[in-house]
Amino acid sequence: MRHMLEKSVAFAMDGAMCSMMNVLQWHRRDQVCSLEQFESYVADCSGISREAYYQMPPMSGASLTEKLWEWDSPRPSGFVENDRVRVHYHPCRQGPAAPTVLLLHALMSGSDRGYRRLARWYNERGWNVVFPHLPFHYSRTPQGHFNGLLAINANLIRNVETIRQCVIELRQLMSQLRSQGCREFALMGTSYGGWNGALLSFLEADFRFVALIQPIVNVEHAIWGNPGSATMRRLLLDRGFEPWGLGETVHLCSPLHGVPLCDGERTIITAGIYDRVSPAKELLALKHRWPGAKLLHVRQGHFGHLALRKTLEEIDHLI
Repeated sequence: MRHMLEKSVAFAMDGAMCSMMNVLQWHRRDQVCSLEQFESYVADCSGISREAYYQMPPMSGASLTEKLWEWDSPRPSGFVENDRVRVHYHPCRQGPAAPTVLLLHALMSGSDRGYRRLARWYNERGWNVVFPHLPFHYSRTPQGHFNGLLAINANLIRNVETIRQCVIELRQLMSQLRSQGCREFALMGTSYGGWNGALLSFLEADFRFVALIQPIVNVEHAIWGNPGSATMRRLLLDRGFEPWGLGETVHLCSPLHGVPLCDGERTIITAGIYDRVSPAKELLALKHRWPGAKLLHVRQGHFGHLALRKTLEEIDHLI
C-alpha cells in the first residue's frame, strides 16, 4: 500500500512538472533546428576530441567582487543576457584557499533559496561555495523568454552548444579559483546540473568528490523517452528527425561516454526509484560505467527533496 501511494504521488508530481515543460515548449515551437542544420553540425564535430571541444580560453572582461563574479562567456550564444557569466561566491571563514564546492542547479530552477541554505551547510563545514547561473537561467534569461527554456528545446544544436558553453565556463571558474589558492574541489549537481557536472569531471581531476543527484545521463532518452520532452519529439519528428539517433556528437555530451578523472570511487550517484525523467536503470548503467561509484536509491520521482537529503548524509562522511 505504501509503495503504491509513493508511486502515485511521484507520478503525479513528475507528470505535472513535465506537462508544464511541454506547454512551455509548445509556446516556443519556433525554437527548432532543421535536420540539415543538425547534420551539418554533426559533420563539423566529426573526429573532434572532448578536450578540443571543451577547450578553455583565458577569462575575458572579468569583474570579481567579494560575492559576485562576472565575465564574458567564451562561447557567445547571441543573447546578450546569456553571454555574461554570473557566479555567486559564498566564502567560509577559512578564506579563498579553502576547498570549494560547485553547486550546479537543475533545469528551469526557479529559486536559489535552497541553494543559499545549502551554501551555508557547506560553509559551516569549512568549504567555500560557488553557485553559477547556468546558461539561460536566472540572471542569464533573455528578455521575453522563460527561465531555462532556451537551454533545452527542439533546437538540438543550441542544446549541445549550451552544454559546451556551460562546461567551458565551469573550467574557467575552476581556473580562477586555483589562481586564488584553492587546490581542492567538489561538485554537486542536480538533474541538468548533474549532466553538466559529469562532463566537467571528465576534464578536471582535482575533485574530492562528485555528487550527482538524478543527473541526465542518457542524452537520447532525454529526447525520445523523457515525458517532459513530448513536445520536443513532436517538433523533431515533423522536421524529419529519426528517433534515437543523434549521430557522432553524442560522445561529446553524454555522461555515459566517459569516466571521471578523479576516479569513480569518489562519485556518488543518487537515483529516484520512480523517476521517469532520469530512470534508475540509466543511473545503474552509469555506475557500471564508472567503477567504484556509489549508487543511492530514494523513494521519489524526479522532483522531490529526499534525494538531496540522502546525498547530504553521504557527503557528510566525506568532508
